Amino acid sequence: MREMPNIRYEIKFIDYLHEKAQESRHEEIQACLAFLSGAIFFVGGILENLSLTENPDWFVFIPYHTEPLRGAVLGLSLIMSGLCLMVFGIVAGLVCRLHRRQYMEELRKVTSKEGLELMQRKRRIKK
Repeated sequence: MREMPNIRYEIKFIDYLHEKAQESRHEEIQACLAFLSGAIFFVGGILENLSLTENPDWFVFIPYHTEPLRGAVLGLSLIMSGLCLMVFGIVAGLVCRLHRRQYMEELRKVTSKEGLELMQRKRRIKK
C-alpha cells in the first residue's frame, strides 16, 4: 500500500517530463521557423538593395545606399530584421535543445528507476 503514492508521483512526474520535452520540441520548431523567416527577409533586403543601383556601397557583406531612396530604407530594414531573426532563431533553438536534453536525461533516470522497481516486484511475485 505504501508503494502506490510513490508510483503515482513518478507517473505524474513522467507525464510532466514528457510534456516539457514536447513543449521544448515545439519551441525549437518555432526557433527554426524564425531563422528561416529571417533568412528570407535578409535575402529579400539584399536583392532590394542590389536592384536599386548597379554599384551599391558595401559594409562587409551588406549592400547599402547613401542616397535617400525609399527602396534603400526598405532593403536596409529587411536586412537588419532578417539578421536579428536569424540570430534569435539560432540562440532560441540552442537553448530549447539544451532544455530538452535536461528533460530527457531526467526521464531516462525516472524510467530506469521504474524499470528496476518492476523487475524487483516480478521477482517478489515469483518467489
